[in-house]
Parts: sequence; structure tokens; C-alpha cells
Amino acid sequence: MSIQISISNSIRGYRSVPGGVPVAPDAQAFITAASITDPTQQAAINTLVVDLKGYSIWSKFDAIYPFIGNSASQHKWNLKDPRDLDAAFRLVFSGGGAWTVNGYTPNGTNGYANTFLTPSTTLSATNVHISTYIRTASQGVLMGTDNSFRLWIAPNFNGTNKYFELNSLNATARTPISNSLGLWAGNKTPSDSFSNQLWLNGVLNDSFSKVYDGLDTLPIVIGGRRTGASTVSNYVSSQIAFSAIGDGLTDTEAANFYTAVQAFNTTLARQV
Repeated sequence: MSIQISISNSIRGYRSVPGGVPVAPDAQAFITAASITDPTQQAAINTLVVDLKGYSIWSKFDAIYPFIGNSASQHKWNLKDPRDLDAAFRLVFSGGGAWTVNGYTPNGTNGYANTFLTPSTTLSATNVHISTYIRTASQGVLMGTDNSFRLWIAPNFNGTNKYFELNSLNATARTPISNSLGLWAGNKTPSDSFSNQLWLNGVLNDSFSKVYDGLDTLPIVIGGRRTGASTVSNYVSSQIAFSAIGDGLTDTEAANFYTAVQAFNTTLARQV
């Protein structure tokens, strides 16, 4: 019989997921906040935390959104700081969308999630990454902000071009279109701060040299790009099974990050 997370391990002081595996405190805090009661989902979150720490990249993230559970109230939580506060970067959903065990699906016309994470106050101009795992494809911007400086990723922006802008003033169209499924990550590291990188499933998909210009002063959204204090543009209708924001990743870290996220979604039977 499976051991539920509500049963404590009296020796270590940790609770346990099925099989008696101790739960990391960071995972337990998220599980409690998001009211995750399903044993498989509990185990998936715990393994994700353990894997990211094992790869020594947990500290690189400011926000991790696992989109686990089957409701907006469960999908909104930030794994790095599961408090119900703007300052903790928990999500607030606007417009239409669907929330299921397979992820969050904005409606493509007015649906998005506000992260409350503002690049100018939280991120670095030369050391940054944003990522989104999609299970279905659509045109538009997966996530980002674009009020004064562009920070967004769009594998299929408009049926003609793809973009991955990382703290730049002007947009650079890239071809050919690549609208494959899985984990897309825009990435910039201090070792090559002029390089914009786009990763797909742990493999470098595209890169080009571009000077960074500055950090935007409006928060990042998921499901489109923030273009003003009260406006969002280029909505998508892709089903999103994971998103994250933080520091740039080395080549090895990007590959390990994908391995951890793919294992997480595979446990939930929603991998692509």
C-alpha cells in the first residue's frame, strides 16, 4: 500500500511520499500551499526539487511554475517561494483559459498569467533565462515583457519568424520557424553576454550575437508578452506544463535542466 505524504518519518522529521522517500522541505512547502493530495503529483514535485538541487541549479531560479494540479488555484504557485503574495511571484490569471492535470492552456485571445516578476528589480541584463514547456503549439509569444526592453521567447511568432529577445531594445527575426514541442528556453550568460541563445529540450536550437540594452520595468507574463501597464499582446493557446525564470544556464546546466523537467513531466504522464 502506498504511503501518503501525510505520514511523518519520525526519525528524520520529514514527511514521506509513496515508497517512504523523505520529502525535501521546499517540496513540502509547495505541496502544502498548492493542496497537492495526489501521491504521484507529490512524488513528482519532490523529485523535481531533489533533481534541481542535485544538478546545483536550484539557486539559479527566481520562479518555477510546475502547473501541477487541475485548477487555477493549484497552478498559481511558485515552487521557489510558495507564498500567496505578489512579492513571492505567484501567478494571477487573467482572461480565458483551462487548467487541467496536463497544464495551463490560455485561450489565445485574452488569457495570460502575471508573474509579478519585474526584470529591472529582479533579473540581470547579462545573466538571464526564461523557459516554457509546451505540449501543444500555437503562434504568438510564450512568455515575456516588452514595454521598453524586450525579454521574450516566441518559437513561432506569426507564422513567418521566431524571436528570442533577451534584454534588447530592438527585435531580430530569425528563421526558419521552429515550433516543436517541449522545453523552450531563452538564455544569456555572463561568459558571452552578447549572445542570445534559444534552447529546445536541452539542445541549442539557435543563437546570434546581440548587445544587451537594458531591463524592462514591467512584469513578465506567461501566455503572451507584456506591452504596457495594462496591455498584453501576441497571446498563445499552447498548453503549458512548466515555466521558469532566473539566471542564465551553462550548456551543461541547460541540458541537466531539461533532464529534470522532462523527468517531472514523464512522472505525470504528460511528457512530449
